[in-house]
Amino acid sequence: MKMNAYIAGVGMTNFGKHMTTTLKGLAGQAITAAVADAGLSLSDLQCAYMANGAGGVIQGQEMISGQVALRELGVGKIPVINVENACATSSTAFNQACAMVTGGMYDTVLVCGFEKLIHEDKMRTFAAFEGAVDIENPDGAMDTLRSLSALAGVPVEEDRSMRSVFMDIYSLMAKGYMKEYGATREQFAAVTAKNSFHGSLNSRAQFRKVMTVEEVLAAREIVDPLTLPMCSPIGDGAAAVIVVSERKAKEMALSNPVKVLSSALATGWDHGGEDSLGTFTAQQAYEAASIGPDELSLVELHDASAPSEIMAYEYLGLCGKGAGSQFLEEGHTRLGGRVPVNVSGGLLRKGHPVGATGTAQIVELTEQLRGASGKRQVEGARFGLAHNGGGLIGVDAAVTVVSILGREK
Repeated sequence: MKMNAYIAGVGMTNFGKHMTTTLKGLAGQAITAAVADAGLSLSDLQCAYMANGAGGVIQGQEMISGQVALRELGVGKIPVINVENACATSSTAFNQACAMVTGGMYDTVLVCGFEKLIHEDKMRTFAAFEGAVDIENPDGAMDTLRSLSALAGVPVEEDRSMRSVFMDIYSLMAKGYMKEYGATREQFAAVTAKNSFHGSLNSRAQFRKVMTVEEVLAAREIVDPLTLPMCSPIGDGAAAVIVVSERKAKEMALSNPVKVLSSALATGWDHGGEDSLGTFTAQQAYEAASIGPDELSLVELHDASAPSEIMAYEYLGLCGKGAGSQFLEEGHTRLGGRVPVNVSGGLLRKGHPVGATGTAQIVELTEQLRGASGKRQVEGARFGLAHNGGGLIGVDAAVTVVSILGREK
């Protein structure tokens, strides 16, 4: 969808372990920072899209998490819409907020993604991810795993008791990609090494240690071919964005304003050999924004596993099919390259508190387009793309959101 909305303010907590901070407390920190960044007050907010993916399972906070968080800040009366959409939870909230502003319904809208995934009972955390597949299918996730194992030509590992089902899904996808295109574990490890360098420059990242390819490969194996640093970590955090109309942006006299050019949201289908959901959604976003992938300055994409990043290069159109590993090795996606990818550190190093992930991507792009990212600044950044997907039905994601932001020359 073509959008006509602007980002007036952004705010974000550090991602990581926040054992002594409540879920609503994290949201409050990000919201307060975003409102201050915009130079507004909480009373200026006309509507709020509050995004939380797993609070019901992990904290037991169901149905009104957004109202609870905002009431803590003294905000009431305004419409509050609670959003849950797998790992694309706050990307979906952002998409919907921008659509409402573009449609003229509101001038000033808050989008906040907030999540606490770390719990002393790890099985409770795993249960949140287990629910992101079709559980009413009698075989649940196993049907998906069997389908992927058939495509990859490898068996499903039986002992999955101490990891998320999605690590098995990413493992089988990686093995299928290796079989078809000759990709290697070393190339997957290189994704983590690259993102670890980017994350080392990000003070809000969950992990800031630079890792070599050798260190990534030597780490504890989760499920072949994935070692621990090749898998996105669980974590806590929040990120918030203030979306305003063109009229409001002019009234505020925003300097160097960041505009939302497009945002496409789509759900998976039984495509039977057609383009994947990622390709379909990206094409919609490019068309609505009237730009192509070759015009992007940087990309924040959903690297829930290291192989996922390489595959995303291809369906986002950054390179040709099967060329993702070479594209990485040639340095195009590293800071200073042709189109730096995940300069925040990505999900692998910045962290992946599900409900906050999408808005965190928008925070990163906004700061980059403002020229305010310090040591990890992409020189001359003009157009940025955020890609976020989640859940799995069959052998494709359940939902994908692709948004494109830009700034004036």
